[in-house]
Amino acid sequence: MRHAAEAPSTTSSAPQRAGGDAPSGRRAAPAAPTGPGPAAPPAELLASLPAEPADHVLRVDARDVALPDDGGVLAVLTLTAADERRPTTLGPRGLVALHEALVAVRGRAERGEVAAVAVTGRPGCFVAGADLGVARTLRDRSDGHALGAAGHATLRLLGEMPVPTVAWITGHALGGGLELALHCDHRVVAAGVRSLGLPEASLGIVPGWGGCWLLPRLVGLPAAVELAVLRPLAGNRLTTAEQALATGLVDAVLPADGFDRHALAWTAGTLRAGDAVPDRRGAAVPPVPPGEADPVARAAAVLDARLHGAAPAYAHVLDLLARAGARDRDAGFRAEDDALAALLVSDQARAALYAAELTGPGSRRAARTDGPGADPRPVRSVGIVGAGLMAAQLAVLLGSRLDVPVAMREVDDERAAAGRRRVEDLVAQAVDRGRLDEDAGRRLVDRVRVGTDLADLAGADLVVEAVTEVLDVKRAVFAELEQRVRPDCVLATNTSALSVTAMADGLAHPGRVVGLHFFNPVAQMPLVEVVAAGASDAASLATAVDVARRAGKTVVRTTDRPGFVVNRVLLRMLADVLAAVADGTPVEVADAALRPLGLPMSPFALLQLVGLPVARHVLVTLHDELGDRYPLSPGLDRLVEQGRTVTRTGPAGLPEVDPAVQDAFGPAGGGDGHAVLERVARGLAEEIGLLLAEGVVPGPEQVDLAMLLGAGWPAHLGGICPWLDREGWSERVLGRRLLAPGVASAPA
Repeated sequence: MRHAAEAPSTTSSAPQRAGGDAPSGRRAAPAAPTGPGPAAPPAELLASLPAEPADHVLRVDARDVALPDDGGVLAVLTLTAADERRPTTLGPRGLVALHEALVAVRGRAERGEVAAVAVTGRPGCFVAGADLGVARTLRDRSDGHALGAAGHATLRLLGEMPVPTVAWITGHALGGGLELALHCDHRVVAAGVRSLGLPEASLGIVPGWGGCWLLPRLVGLPAAVELAVLRPLAGNRLTTAEQALATGLVDAVLPADGFDRHALAWTAGTLRAGDAVPDRRGAAVPPVPPGEADPVARAAAVLDARLHGAAPAYAHVLDLLARAGARDRDAGFRAEDDALAALLVSDQARAALYAAELTGPGSRRAARTDGPGADPRPVRSVGIVGAGLMAAQLAVLLGSRLDVPVAMREVDDERAAAGRRRVEDLVAQAVDRGRLDEDAGRRLVDRVRVGTDLADLAGADLVVEAVTEVLDVKRAVFAELEQRVRPDCVLATNTSALSVTAMADGLAHPGRVVGLHFFNPVAQMPLVEVVAAGASDAASLATAVDVARRAGKTVVRTTDRPGFVVNRVLLRMLADVLAAVADGTPVEVADAALRPLGLPMSPFALLQLVGLPVARHVLVTLHDELGDRYPLSPGLDRLVEQGRTVTRTGPAGLPEVDPAVQDAFGPAGGGDGHAVLERVARGLAEEIGLLLAEGVVPGPEQVDLAMLLGAGWPAHLGGICPWLDREGWSERVLGRRLLAPGVASAPA
């Protein structure tokens, strides 16, 4: 019998042992918890907190399963969201429901009615973490403390159950979801799961439901630091099922097909293997292996080099992990409560949670309100003009994600052959990295044709030009294409800064021309700017949006203004840094000036990554279109002409400016870094105010989404607008905040 409710009762559909018999696998003399334990059940702790929306609420579906060989009863709790189309998350009402379900099953275990407890989720999702929407509404530290204490009071029931507990991990197990699994005695995971992790530090908070205390005991301190500190710092790299097995985070990886059946067999075998499961509450953190570097000191050095004091949550997580071994369970959980309470209402956490909502799956906060207004046209084949590196990346992405044939065109046989090799190399890399299997790789290579005849693109539903960034060249390409392709074929440009409207000018059908700006490297960068030119029709725009989303990208729709969003904002920042150097600030001082923001790289490292010729081209374009706010840089011109490299490897292994490039800018004077930071902040506030006034995007959320996904702007800043608001630059420059109070900052 199966039944579901927010606070379920539990029935049994399998034979039960007599109440006086201890089931096989029952804990041997479980110790009482040390310390006072939780002060109140979640229903009381959370009474004054706002609840999650009804469709978010966790449902607990309880069923009994007979273990083979008269092994007794396994109580299986399946966790899903009330709306099963949503990721399963834990909010206040969900914690109350789970607490009541676990209390009920504990009573049954104490009466000898169940031999073990399994907790699982629906296919593809175990539990994706806490409900971030609720976390962003907390008013003060007491609210944060209540949420932390309620999580501990609930999840610790699994670690203190009088019978063994097992997490059957079916998919995403993130944050509080992975912490739930850590409280269990055992964890098994479906093969192919790629999203295990504790990303809380990147959200401005800490794993506050037992993760910091439990993780070092399970995997050791070095692996715990890697999982909870260094992986979130490195762009939130998640852990796969196979990696989790290698580190000891899980006990087994089981086939995804028929996972419940395999998990039941594994659980039964484990229970048969021994009558007692050791209680982990008194377990010590394993010592760091001899000769291995101190993981805490190593991580602290990385944090200092990367963040320079920004994003304090990382340091809090590191401290909790380092001190976990010296604290008993109750002391460790209280320390997590205190850290979580302090951080949840901080500006950094509010900004990071705002960023997570913007970039999360299915987010609507940054969705453009005025949609394309038409259905997308079907795209069954794609043409690409050009076969350079960007074009080859587009061919591989669109060919694999859309599962369509791709025809590429170059101007001569030599360049076409080079393009073919690029495609083959990119596919080989994808196969080597496990992104494609070998058969899929071979099929993809076979479906990409590279030639010199533009007529090969005649049957395409979408043609993307990816030729050199010269307006007249792109206009000539579109004029020639228009004579070859069908009238309903969408023509897209991958330009990063040029006018899409100007490219369409003079065509017989300018309405089908749109901007489809992918970022480099195409496979990794999650953003696409879809640009509406002056005459772009609704169906062409809808098709471009649909193609980008089917390719796995997040879309920001913009109007056709120079640089769109990302390049316009980034180049304003770089232009102001270069102008400061031209005014006499030493290059080393200017390059280090933005460190307080904790950006992923310094200005000169960004210039090197983008490529100096590309940066100069975009700067000249924006100068010509937008004027002296984007001053030309003679120093940059000299560096491009000399073919110079502008960075070197710094002491922490990160790129920093090479002091030798000072000679391209002339003698240094006495400028200071604070003045550079102020200059950049003032310029960014001005530029964002102007692009919003021009209607490039309808609101600041789209600016933040674009900067987070297209420029790697730090999540702990919430993008760019929360930082400008928090530091007062929005009001000083624009006379107003960009975001409403409390959206991405602590309540007043």
